[in-house]
Amino acid sequence: MSKIDEIQAEINKVVKGKEHVVKKVLAAMLAQGHILLDDIPGVGKTTLAMTFAKTMSMDYKRTQFTPDVLPSDILGFSMFNSQTKEFEYKPGAIFCNLFLADEINRTSPKTQSALLEVMEEGNVTVDGVTRQLPEPFTVIATENPIGSAGTQLLPESQLDRFMVCLSMGYPEHEDAVEILKGNASRPISHVQAVISQEEFLELQKQANDMYVHEMIYGYIVTIVEKTRSSEYLSLGASPRGSIALLRMAKALALIAGRDYVSPEDVKDALHDTLKHRVKLSTKAKAAGLDTEAVLDKIFNSVEAPRT
Repeated sequence: MSKIDEIQAEINKVVKGKEHVVKKVLAAMLAQGHILLDDIPGVGKTTLAMTFAKTMSMDYKRTQFTPDVLPSDILGFSMFNSQTKEFEYKPGAIFCNLFLADEINRTSPKTQSALLEVMEEGNVTVDGVTRQLPEPFTVIATENPIGSAGTQLLPESQLDRFMVCLSMGYPEHEDAVEILKGNASRPISHVQAVISQEEFLELQKQANDMYVHEMIYGYIVTIVEKTRSSEYLSLGASPRGSIALLRMAKALALIAGRDYVSPEDVKDALHDTLKHRVKLSTKAKAAGLDTEAVLDKIFNSVEAPRT
């Protein structure tokens, strides 16, 4: 059994019946991206993040985002030391390998914006001094659906920094029964680390070095360009969306045990990497189309390369 299979098997012991979500989260982490889990409370979003951290020997920190959370709680701050007569930097919660931003859409835009540099560059800048975050580093953010009490829309610049947006959904009946049976024994406490940080960094390198044919590059760019010209979308995906789609496709190819990216990998990554980056037009809403249906139309209009 490969290390990738071991990771998935260990997590699936706790997160019942969500193998497809586990695969996509793992792919995003292998692609050095960040994950947004958009779903109702109580379906296991936080448990999923905690299990990933424990399985992969990662230093894990969680911040519950509420309206009173400040940027300094996340990034850290400088405090005057009366002994040394100098300001000393006190690191914030972001200095870890896996940072869980729980219910990110319940905090202020000012606090949300504190994550923009962190997620894009892996740095923290406080009082003009830039500090590097540890590697590997991943942000997993959870949010409740818009319309839930106390929530607000995330700005486009924030959404665009998440490589994927995933939903877990309710468990199937049999899985719900298994969850009830295992709840009393706190299954997350029995999770074993199956990979070291160094081994995971090597897997990230393998994903990044995956072979991509020239035609696949053109295929991805054509799909993303069509999101900008579609009559059913008022906002298309940015070049960052193209990069996210490519990196996710590479990671999915690695998980599949191949050393090259296929059109199927691009298809598998399409919805998760683009649906939160585009906006439906009035025409799409009038036609009763949702974002996934529009992306399917665009995808089907582009001929897949035969490589």
